[in-house]
Amino acid sequence: MNPLLETQKLGQSLWLDFIHRALLKNGGLARLVQDDGIAGVTSNPAIFEKAIGSGSDYDAALAAAVAAGQRDPATLFESLAIDDIRAAADVLWPVYQRTQGRDGFVSLEVAPDLAMDAERTVAEGQRLFKAVGRPNLMIKVPGTTAGARAVEDLTAAGINVNITLLFSRLAYRAVAEAHMAGLERRLAQGLPIAEIASVASFFVSRIDTVLDAEIDRRLAHDDAEAQTLTDLRGKIAIANAKLAYDDYLQQTQSARWQALAAKGARAQRLLWASTGTKNPAYSDVLYIETLIGPDTVNTVPPATLDAFRDHGQAAARLTQNIDDARYVLLETARLGLPLAAVCEQLVIDGIAQFEQAQTQLLTAVAAKRDRLLGG
Repeated sequence: MNPLLETQKLGQSLWLDFIHRALLKNGGLARLVQDDGIAGVTSNPAIFEKAIGSGSDYDAALAAAVAAGQRDPATLFESLAIDDIRAAADVLWPVYQRTQGRDGFVSLEVAPDLAMDAERTVAEGQRLFKAVGRPNLMIKVPGTTAGARAVEDLTAAGINVNITLLFSRLAYRAVAEAHMAGLERRLAQGLPIAEIASVASFFVSRIDTVLDAEIDRRLAHDDAEAQTLTDLRGKIAIANAKLAYDDYLQQTQSARWQALAAKGARAQRLLWASTGTKNPAYSDVLYIETLIGPDTVNTVPPATLDAFRDHGQAAARLTQNIDDARYVLLETARLGLPLAAVCEQLVIDGIAQFEQAQTQLLTAVAAKRDRLLGG
């Protein structure tokens, strides 16, 4: 049995955290949809930097745009990206129809330098949604305080939103509130809410990467709590995610959400992101196997997808051992491991990484443009 397909029987959708023109042209994405049940695609500036910035797969389209008179690197990049996003959305359209708008989405991120500007994020999200012209598009918005305000406005405008770079439960609850507020505003205007979809991208492995390093530092200094610290390695991020899902369950049982659901609202599902294993000492499918549960999404990089297809074990573990997860976080706090501070810093670092990737991408596009122009 294919564990990727078994996972979906347990209520979790698997999306591909990758996009590339070659994957679209050679039918690779269509095969993943057909054979493995892949039900969505996510992109970000770092993914596009790798796709467009190197190799020659985009050179013909870039040459055509330059020949047509386009010179601005950002505009050139956007035209290439939108072509890919549209092509992926078209491949996923049958999934969107079959699932009645639950899955079949492709995500496109607003420029990372807008992360702290709610008004410009909303304007950019609306512009991109219109430019792509596909109802199964999700606009990705960073989960900053400004991003949460943008989520409400974009939702109220009827745009599907993928809120990214969520690390803390506090930040997750803020965007869940923003999603509900946006739906309530639409209802107050007499507008439909049944077809609006949203996911909250909750990042996992990066938390363990940072806190495991802090644990190792303390172990190297013969910490008196050495055994407890050792026992926490590789467990904090999963515990954090499990309790975020518990927050989701409580929110969807609230009277406020039930009133929206009665009007046809779709729940904002948690999407597990950063699920590739960074530590070679851990299972390469750790952050898939431990977080399988109903009404969730896992966006998976290609290497992790291949690993899980090969030797993953599909079982509904997300709601198991919740008391153990609470204990892990209590011990994390008792031992002074800075989970809250790490979560805050990882948002800042994530935005900075995407800004760097965007800069590198535009530099590469400009260099290719100049070569095409012979200068």
